[in-house]
Amino acid sequence: MARTETQQSCQVLSFAPLTEGVLLRRYRRFLADVRLADGTEVTAHCANTGPMTGVCQVGAPVRIRHDPAPHRKLAWTWEQIQVRGDGGQPEWVGINTALPNRLLEQAIRQGRMDAQLGACTTIRREVTYGSRKKSRIDLLLDGGERPVYVEIKNTTWSRGPVALFPDTETTRGQKHLQELMDVLPTARAVLLLCISRSDCHSFAPGDRADPRYGELFRMARTAGVEVYAPRFAHRLDGVDWCGLATVLERQPEEPTPGA
Repeated sequence: MARTETQQSCQVLSFAPLTEGVLLRRYRRFLADVRLADGTEVTAHCANTGPMTGVCQVGAPVRIRHDPAPHRKLAWTWEQIQVRGDGGQPEWVGINTALPNRLLEQAIRQGRMDAQLGACTTIRREVTYGSRKKSRIDLLLDGGERPVYVEIKNTTWSRGPVALFPDTETTRGQKHLQELMDVLPTARAVLLLCISRSDCHSFAPGDRADPRYGELFRMARTAGVEVYAPRFAHRLDGVDWCGLATVLERQPEEPTPGA
């Protein structure tokens, strides 16, 4: 089916159609067994090393990419999984953590965040920074009054319409928040939370998984770190821009059952 002009205008990335199957199991963090439509069982690389809270569901439909190459141990890569989204509707979630940096860079190049980040003349990847020059910023934007340091985090965990990050304790994420604060005020510091699903309309730090991260998140915002949460919809052959989610200081309290 041909895509409409509106759909095409939202497209950030396009790629060859993925292959659909069913998740049989995920193990050793990096491996997932998938049964294809013809009954063939294959093992796919899982780039997401986290617990994948709420989205790693055995028996769920998945989409994998076939990309055989001499340097690859596995010819397949797990890209998406279908879960029950907010409102009970099927929702495709992007689980490949190697994708968000590419996705956000492309969205910035397309001008989708000019209002937030300003127009930039150059984008550099993995630039060394920090007091000991041992860290690398995901993207460094130049061309404005001050350089813009951009740290990107991917999130698939949600509670209803609220996306959450992190879903486990992350000392690395804590360190990145501190390093973003350290570049202020001579540069702008930006945290981009890539929401890899379209059913979440707000974002909050995952205090229940990592209370220290939540504390540092709020400290960073108070210090001047800018936080934005772009939303994306994942398709069989591409990824679409869905705008920005509202950024909350804390996760809303969940209603008490029977209340």
